[in-house]
Amino acid sequence: MWLNTTWFVLYVVVIGGYVILDGFDLGVGILSPFVAHDDRERRVVLNSIGPVWDGNEVWLVLGGGALFAAFPLVYASLFSGFYLAMMLVLLVLIMRTVAVEFRSQRQSRLWRATFDWFFFGSSLGITVLLGVALGNVIRGLPIDAQGNMDIALVDLLNPYSLALGVTAVVMLSLHGGIFLTLKTEDEILERVRRAVPWLMAVFFGLMTLLIAWTLLLDTPITENYGDRLWIAVFPVLGLLAALAGWRWIHDHRYLHAFAASSLMIAFLMAAVAAGLYPVLLHSSTDTAYDLTITNAASAEPTLRVMFVIAIIGMPFVLLYTAGVYYFFRGKVVLDDESY
Repeated sequence: MWLNTTWFVLYVVVIGGYVILDGFDLGVGILSPFVAHDDRERRVVLNSIGPVWDGNEVWLVLGGGALFAAFPLVYASLFSGFYLAMMLVLLVLIMRTVAVEFRSQRQSRLWRATFDWFFFGSSLGITVLLGVALGNVIRGLPIDAQGNMDIALVDLLNPYSLALGVTAVVMLSLHGGIFLTLKTEDEILERVRRAVPWLMAVFFGLMTLLIAWTLLLDTPITENYGDRLWIAVFPVLGLLAALAGWRWIHDHRYLHAFAASSLMIAFLMAAVAAGLYPVLLHSSTDTAYDLTITNAASAEPTLRVMFVIAIIGMPFVLLYTAGVYYFFRGKVVLDDESY
């Protein structure tokens, strides 16, 4: 059982790492039309994530691999039931890659404007789609006794999941804005500093409504928060981290503010995970069909071998990630090699 729980925690850590790292990339893309007003400023905003954006997306691949290895039944149910949604995610990921790589290849104003909007639209689309997916996981999905899921794309776009998608857009815009305070100067920095308090206020309001809505749903999260009151510490810590971030932005302590924003996301992800545990996918058909860390897991030898591989490999991943951010620290300076 400890192996199953450990892999549940590891999977949440990997997905949390993706949301934190690629989350500010997406937030920068969403904010780009509003904080950058000419071609040079748009290049500065794009190059703020230039050295790291593709490496950040690897965490999503790592999450998919971890899910496939540790909980293959969940992987199969999600990728079959969310097939069209996953294809849309791949489409916007491709659009975003093309926008970043092709944007500055020509001097044409129309060319660059087109890819600027691709950058914005794909960043917004990924955020909404992933938020909607999480909303449906929280609400529950029509899983049958064999673990199969039959749901149309339009049914995924229910009010609760769309509300979570909108909240995700505001949260990552806030996260991306705080990241931009580390990388930009002058007019861009001032626009971002003015936008961050408004984004924080909107996010706080939306998150408060979303938490209340979640507690009204008939899901394992509602029951678990009623039975295990201690897990309420996670959303409370998330709120405190958000307030600390706001204070540090006001004091021009931007690195501290970015750390606080990252902690806020980590605590909110932990709040969802702790509310779901030990359920991975809740069945809205019958709770007996829930996919949990026990009935959806790989065999114990597989979990054990993968755990050893994770213990060996994860430090290298973290060391590489830390090294990239260290070497490319500081404000953006445009040169001939910039996007």
